Amino acid sequence: MAHDAPDPSDSNRREMLQTTAGLTLLGASAGVASAADGPEGAARKGRIKQSFVHWCFSDAWDITKMIAVAKSLGIGSIELSAPQFYPILKENGLECAIGSIDMGAEPPFVKGFNNPKYRDQVIKATGEAIDACAAHGIERVISFTGMTEDIPSDVGATNCVEGFKQIIGHAERKGVTLCLEMLNTRASDHPMKGHPGYQGDHTEYCVDIIKRVGSPNLKLLFDVYHVQIMDGDVIRRIHQHKDVIGHVHTAGNPGRGELDDTQEINYAPIMKALIEVGYSGWVGQEFIPTRDPLVGLRQAVAVCDV
Repeated sequence: MAHDAPDPSDSNRREMLQTTAGLTLLGASAGVASAADGPEGAARKGRIKQSFVHWCFSDAWDITKMIAVAKSLGIGSIELSAPQFYPILKENGLECAIGSIDMGAEPPFVKGFNNPKYRDQVIKATGEAIDACAAHGIERVISFTGMTEDIPSDVGATNCVEGFKQIIGHAERKGVTLCLEMLNTRASDHPMKGHPGYQGDHTEYCVDIIKRVGSPNLKLLFDVYHVQIMDGDVIRRIHQHKDVIGHVHTAGNPGRGELDDTQEINYAPIMKALIEVGYSGWVGQEFIPTRDPLVGLRQAVAVCDV
């Protein structure tokens, strides 16, 4: 998860809105493939609702280019976008499948519900994210356990349950679902490929917290990349935990790169398993591009369009 982008000025926002009115022309001039440009040009079947994650592509594209790419590839959402982009996405017929949390200078996964000394800060930031998302019709907000900081696993889980119970009523009233993300603690070569020290680093640990809270508005962010690294048996876990999966992320393993033949995860059967269990939510492409980001994203969309 990346920090929110700086708030554009009013003049910049007007310029972006004027530009996005001509997205077809922008797409053509930027070399963006249209939906008619062959079998890998766009999502066609529509059985998997596809999204991509803002922070992964923000070094290559501004929000205007992201909108053009999304529309050309049949992608319906640019997720974990900063709140200032919510109106722009909506005006261009796109969604933000899941909203982010602003924890200031630190990434939002560092301080979570497992540590009582951060609880007031986390609840405040989560409440603000819920309000911002609800105001724009966004139905999900990401959430985290936080880093261990010498807190025993069982204590951390209990702390999470207590913390979530203090905010989940607000989420219910606003019609927003919090999605608790499990992250891997094995990869240590890059700050966004793995998160050593994160407490919620196993699927069942996070599922147990969700079930103890007992609200339909707290679900699991099932990140296939992280699940594969820590737990494996991805398809069986999709069937096992189908009732609590609220959002899905993808990336290739190892390396958190593209969904290509250099990595070990077979994504087409995983997408089919999601369809089999009746999953109707979003699948967010959250890989870190290692080559032309448009080529990698187009490939990922085709792989997941089962």
